[in-house]
Amino acid sequence: MHPRRPDGFDGLGYRGGARDDQGFGGAFPARSFSSGSDLGHWVTTPPDIPGSRNLHWGEKSPPYGVPSTSTPYEGPAEEPFPSDSGGGGGGGGGVQGQSSEQLNRFAGFGIGLASLFTENVLAHPCIVLRRQCQVNYHARHYHLTPFTVINIMYSFNKTQGPRALWKGMGSTFIVQGVTLGAEGIISEFTSLPREISHKWNPKQIGEHLLLKSLTYVVAMPFYSASLIETVQSEIIRDNTGILECVREGIGRVIGMGVPHSKRLLPLLSLVFPTVLHGVLHYIISSVIQKFVLLILKRKTYNSHLAESTSPMQSMLDAYFPELIANFAASLCSDVILYPLETVLHRLHIQGTRTIIDNTDLGYEVLPINTQYEGMRDCINTIKQEEGMLGFYKGFGAVIIQYTLHAAVLQITKIIYSTLLQNSI
Repeated sequence: MHPRRPDGFDGLGYRGGARDDQGFGGAFPARSFSSGSDLGHWVTTPPDIPGSRNLHWGEKSPPYGVPSTSTPYEGPAEEPFPSDSGGGGGGGGGVQGQSSEQLNRFAGFGIGLASLFTENVLAHPCIVLRRQCQVNYHARHYHLTPFTVINIMYSFNKTQGPRALWKGMGSTFIVQGVTLGAEGIISEFTSLPREISHKWNPKQIGEHLLLKSLTYVVAMPFYSASLIETVQSEIIRDNTGILECVREGIGRVIGMGVPHSKRLLPLLSLVFPTVLHGVLHYIISSVIQKFVLLILKRKTYNSHLAESTSPMQSMLDAYFPELIANFAASLCSDVILYPLETVLHRLHIQGTRTIIDNTDLGYEVLPINTQYEGMRDCINTIKQEEGMLGFYKGFGAVIIQYTLHAAVLQITKIIYSTLLQNSI
């Protein structure tokens, strides 16, 4: 039995759909195999990166060249790369097609990796300042525009060094790892589905959201520890290890570790706002992602019907719609839930004896001495003492974060288009 391409392969000329068990030897016009045994030496593709596929829930990538049944447009499945015709140019066309296939093979991996790098590394300074502004109830400057945010970021970098804007980045990766691990373990030992198929029903959606809720509960103490690391001032902060987040999270659960004040809210009182924010964020982002993806696919289909499409444009249409949909979904969910996130962060940080930077001056430090009794009291207090705009403190950092993300996506698209033009 000849091996098949891995499930995560993302070639050209399809948009996802049902898999076909037939071999793929005949789906490559630019390559020829002397016998069936040559298929066993095919080089496997790199692992999937989120954002590098254009699939729906429950779908798997079909073999290369197999027509799709889930979307109206399949792309150029027969001749993804133009090859030289005639007897003399056959060898050159095969080499050129092979190099183009190699470029396309790693294109999705590289584009998805660039998106992940922007979301988790390049935008981290914006996340740090955004959280510091959210928990700073002393602040008189709300930093609602990106101009004031850039100014205060420059002040922090000047007085404390670059580490002041990159603190807690390792703990954010730990929280993501704990979340993914907890979701996988809970799904394995229960009947709760990790994905929703096309033939969904209310029961399946309820079970899937229950799985998400349990995952957020498990990751909650580690999220709280990560929040403290990202807002704690670098002036009084000790050089902690990368696993400090894990130790603090476990200590928060069993009641040991760094001593906290009596104003510290118990974890049980943080379950509802944490799960509410997580589930709403997931629902909003999922709905917007599917909606934007549907619009982009219809637009692509209509453009293909109106005029002929080059192989380069087909390859761009295979990767970037999902990245754009993910970008729009994350942006909309963060904007819509920003007031709830402000309340959530203040509840998590209360009583932890955390000292933050003064976001009004760019130097000095301030203690956190809030005395909220719960989620409702926190909302009423912010509304009375800081006004409705108090829920949007640090919103300018969100504008910078997603502007930077959009710029990276556009630059990646330009670079990818240039590489394709040179290879085709």
